Amino acid sequence: MKIISKPKKSHPLLTVSMMLLPKNEHGCPYLFLAPMEGVGDRPFRKAMATIGGFDEACTEFMRVPTNAHVPSLAKRYDPNVTFPIPQAAQLMGSDSSLMAEMAFAVANRGAPRIDLNCGCPSNTVTGRGAGSSLLKEPEHLYKIANAMVKAVSIPVTAKLRSGFEDISLFKDNLLAAQESGIKFLTLHPRTKVDGYGPPARWDLIAEAKSLLKIPVVGNGDILNVNDALNMLKQTGCDALMIGRGAVINPFIFQEIKSHFSHIPFKRSWEKFRIYLDTFVEELPIEMTERGKLNKMKQLFSFLFRANPTLMEQRQSLLTCPRTTVESFLSFALSIYTSRIS
Repeated sequence: MKIISKPKKSHPLLTVSMMLLPKNEHGCPYLFLAPMEGVGDRPFRKAMATIGGFDEACTEFMRVPTNAHVPSLAKRYDPNVTFPIPQAAQLMGSDSSLMAEMAFAVANRGAPRIDLNCGCPSNTVTGRGAGSSLLKEPEHLYKIANAMVKAVSIPVTAKLRSGFEDISLFKDNLLAAQESGIKFLTLHPRTKVDGYGPPARWDLIAEAKSLLKIPVVGNGDILNVNDALNMLKQTGCDALMIGRGAVINPFIFQEIKSHFSHIPFKRSWEKFRIYLDTFVEELPIEMTERGKLNKMKQLFSFLFRANPTLMEQRQSLLTCPRTTVESFLSFALSIYTSRIS
């Protein structure tokens, strides 16, 4: 690993106390927008930043293959996508030296935090020994995380599932991650084999909290304010990370903060339209109209999960004959706005 100079200091607005995961003035816990493959891409994160409410975002995983050209890969990281909300960088790979080099390079580009992906369940990922495959070998998980910690001066964290095929190595993985020197750990309490199907086992978040000395961030099945409050109560976790719940309801972070501040929150349709327009504007220029249309269908297919009435219309949305983003957006909005109070 070639390290020539120390990483530049990140922008002041991108610096947060990751060790303490501070609550806000109303006692609301630190709220993370989760990294999500295929869903939490740049357009989504940029759009979510227009609504706000969360305290920090994170990129989709940046894959670091064994033949990686680190300088080229690192250029893909832009710390300002969610500005002024901090955006961490999540890395995924199996080579400790390359992961350390990549962590350094991304830190040098202004990342406020580096997160190690130990949870992706994709077979194409796990087949290369990365993602949730790291949960099969706690020693290797430790080696990679520790190499990253030693390579940078900014916080390094990790996002884990509860196991690969089962939870037999659950405690070993938690302790390996802690001993590596990471600042905190996020737990999505499903195994690789579980995928996203069964209910998340919040009892495992509580177990992790009781076992570890470092902070634990709870993740999984938070779809509304009550879910957030129940997770905090049942697990004692230090902070919350929300992924698909935020795709279904982009205002979820605002609603959680409203609960703690006791200031009534009302959705702004103007903000929601800005959210959608930003999403469209941020879609890659080189993407075909069909590709953009499919991305819009993906986004609205999540939004339509907000209530049973919308779910009844989801199939008509997905089979909508509109051939342009503009015509589809008008069609989808006409249904969505008529059924969301």
